Amino acid sequence: MDQAITIGLDIAKSVFQVHGVDRSGTVVVRRQVRRAQLLPFFAKLPACLIGIEACATAHHWARELIKLGHQVRLMPPSYVKPYVKRQKNDAADAEAICEAVTRPTMRFVEVKSVDQQGILVLHRVRLMLMRQRVQLSNAIRGHMAEFGLAAPIGREGLGALIRLIADKDERVPAEAQMCLGMLAAQLALINDQILETDRRIRTNARATEIGRRLMGVPGVGPLLASALVATIPDPKAFRSGRNLAAWIGLVPRQNSSGGKERLGGITKQGDRYLRQLLVVGALAVVRSRSGTERGGHGWSNCWPGERQRSRPSPWPTKRPGWSGRS
Repeated sequence: MDQAITIGLDIAKSVFQVHGVDRSGTVVVRRQVRRAQLLPFFAKLPACLIGIEACATAHHWARELIKLGHQVRLMPPSYVKPYVKRQKNDAADAEAICEAVTRPTMRFVEVKSVDQQGILVLHRVRLMLMRQRVQLSNAIRGHMAEFGLAAPIGREGLGALIRLIADKDERVPAEAQMCLGMLAAQLALINDQILETDRRIRTNARATEIGRRLMGVPGVGPLLASALVATIPDPKAFRSGRNLAAWIGLVPRQNSSGGKERLGGITKQGDRYLRQLLVVGALAVVRSRSGTERGGHGWSNCWPGERQRSRPSPWPTKRPGWSGRS
């Protein structure tokens, strides 16, 4: 086999597809490799450029291949898709990856470390636990309501229902009491687990200098600071804050043509979780300053667009000669 300079690697769970070309672009290797044979296969090759789609397990394989001396580039799958010719299969995907990784305008994903991925797992598990808590709360409320036991919205109302379950209220049948007791026990366990994840996130955010500096920004707490540090391995990859905002999906969507600009809502591209935390933090800052700095209360006093209220509407609201009364 001639020396491969660039390799496109389509990763999976058990079978991996390899597509390699030499300096002239001639295909020198196109084969499937089993999971157990992947690292030994690349260990025998001289240092080369390896392209991988940034999907599940991509960061793990990138770290392992970097240890073998190879240069690894991760790419968003949506940027690789235009290079797929005709039918989609593993061989075609590997060929497209091999072609895309050599493009000078291609945008790459930074390889995350093990610690950074561990922190992100902490955030993902916390989100999952919070969804499970909502599911259990709704289940308890719904089942108790079937027996005429309704409670107000909020944790206090849910706590009252849980106390009725613990006291074995006579209005609830024995079978339902057993099932509701199981749900209440699961809810208590999940609450403890959420508190533990919150504690670990706070500890991780305060453990780094970048995290402490981020928490000094208004609206940035331990949750957002920890997520930013773990999601963005190298902030220098962005030339400006505007580029970072575009990467997260907080800039207007463009649909311009013929020299005419058309801007819509935000693109919502990038990390949804990070964008959610940033929006919540920004709204918290705006609302907290509504009564102190702007001298008023309410949403209109804290939102920058409030000045538009005094502008006349471009659309007629009344017919000529109409008093507005019916």
